Amino acid sequence: MCFLYFTVYPLLYVGALLGNLLIITITTADHTLHTPMYFFLRNLSILDMCFVSITVPNTCVNSLTGNRVISVTGCASQIFLVIFCAYVEIMFLSIMAWDLYVAICQPLQYPIIMNPQFCVRMTLSSLLSGLMYAGVHTGNTFRLSFCQSNVVHQFFCDVPSLLRLSCSDITSNMVLLFVSTIIVGGGSFGIIIMS
Repeated sequence: MCFLYFTVYPLLYVGALLGNLLIITITTADHTLHTPMYFFLRNLSILDMCFVSITVPNTCVNSLTGNRVISVTGCASQIFLVIFCAYVEIMFLSIMAWDLYVAICQPLQYPIIMNPQFCVRMTLSSLLSGLMYAGVHTGNTFRLSFCQSNVVHQFFCDVPSLLRLSCSDITSNMVLLFVSTIIVGGGSFGIIIMS
């Protein structure tokens, strides 16, 4: 079974990397695709390459060697990066929905509203707010005490798995997760539906 994982995961990983690399190459090389939608699609592809690189290579090595040990620093890094990538991906999808809305509903204003400076500012604000968002959730998780089992029953570290292992009061963590998920996910969903 481990050998099956070690053969399937790398194939899927390489496929994801090559598909995203193809999108990046085409949207960079073809000057007719230098529009806001393809700018964000290119950034989304870069982000997706990072996203799959956070967990899949480690999972492949773990399944081949049978070693499932991860350090606290490695677990914290993995949680931070997964949350960061997920948050920024949600922001990029929301911006792309807004771009589509402006292109369809306000075509004459489109070049003014979706200018290159606006796209760069939106990208930078997504990345910076993603750093803060991931930092808050990672810091809030690792301030807890873990005095029970140290076995995470996942193939990567995530916040809910660690909250189950904590012997501290996790009420504030659960409230923060719930509220932030509603605000970020619900806000993004609202923008996408509105567009």
